[in-house]
Amino acid sequence: MANQLIEDLQWRGLLYQQTDAEGMEKLLNEEKVSLYVGVDPTADSMHIGHIVPLLTLRRFQQAGHRPVLLVGGATGMIGDPSGRSSERNLLTADQISQNVAGLKAQMERIFDFNVGENGAILVNNYDWVGEMSVIDFLRDYGKLVNVNYLLAKDTIASRLETGISFTEFTYTILQGLDFNHLYDHHNVRIQVGGSDQWGNITTGLEVIRKTHEEETNAFGFTIPLVTKADGTKFGKTAGGAVWLDAEKTSPYEFYQFWVNTADADVIKYLKIFTFLNREEIEALEVTVREEPHLRKAQKTLASEMTKLIHGEEGLAQAERITAALFSGDLKSLSVEEMKVAFAGIPSVEVPKEDKNIVDFIVEAGISSSKRQAREDVTNGAISINGEKITDLDYVVNGENRLEDEFAIVRRGKKKYHMVKFN
Repeated sequence: MANQLIEDLQWRGLLYQQTDAEGMEKLLNEEKVSLYVGVDPTADSMHIGHIVPLLTLRRFQQAGHRPVLLVGGATGMIGDPSGRSSERNLLTADQISQNVAGLKAQMERIFDFNVGENGAILVNNYDWVGEMSVIDFLRDYGKLVNVNYLLAKDTIASRLETGISFTEFTYTILQGLDFNHLYDHHNVRIQVGGSDQWGNITTGLEVIRKTHEEETNAFGFTIPLVTKADGTKFGKTAGGAVWLDAEKTSPYEFYQFWVNTADADVIKYLKIFTFLNREEIEALEVTVREEPHLRKAQKTLASEMTKLIHGEEGLAQAERITAALFSGDLKSLSVEEMKVAFAGIPSVEVPKEDKNIVDFIVEAGISSSKRQAREDVTNGAISINGEKITDLDYVVNGENRLEDEFAIVRRGKKKYHMVKFN
């Protein structure tokens, strides 16, 4: 069984560095184990760059192993220097608490917490670090790790020229303390992390080795950084990060991010992010080669990811908005869905007063002149909230103002404008 799991991870491109590949495979063959991933609550939501280690842990849960999800209530107050050129801004205890609650809700979307022996466990390292005195920390853990050992860590060495505080310098020891605590109290044998976590994972193994007289049986592996085929950064859009929180990135925007994946990347992402099996993904790979215009692989990727993070309801809304925009049938959307669909389009403000259609679209800058506006109306090029307007005497009034605040005007097939009334 372990062989199948490891082979699947390798096929999906999810194994990068391993502390002891043979030892880990032997352990997985012999028993069901607990594994952990840590996430620091630096925000009240994760973005899609965070979830690859979590999805990898979910694959272990599907194979019968137990995921232990660590939210760093303590380490989040310190700041991981990994991947950074400067110090993090320190968060307050209240901010951390709020962020922890947000991350917990998102993890419950991905993992099964009530499935018996391998149900996921959520832990917060503030529970064992928060009450530790500085004397205890220095005596019990600071003594275990040599300064030269720390200076050799890439995450620390890369910061020596620009400067690193003692606070962030000790971060890797705190994470080693976490692995040791979970090893003792939850029988965690494997830590999983992104490629930037290799130094922290190996520190954890060093702490475990030095605090146990018996031979320890712990391992770690990292997952490669996800990149696009063109070399640009994955997980970013013109508007910024793609968040798991529906308030920050709507299910529709989330769906659109995935459906717009390039042909060169889509099979790679299906392997990394979805739980489709090998046969299903290889069948989609054929469609990318033979009928790329249908974008079956992209639609499948978007559907699987939106359903996982936002549920069936979120997926249904995303598909409904997508279909309405494609067909131009905006009347099928609710006002809230219109707000979501057109959140990023250009907007203009006009006075809240009844106005002839020609004057209205000229004032809103939708048509360049009254002559052009009359042509647009008579040619059927203008729609308001999904209703085509062809009458030059039509008056835009309160009936056109959604929630008495805005209207969506379309000129031509795809050029949308949001007109706000003040």
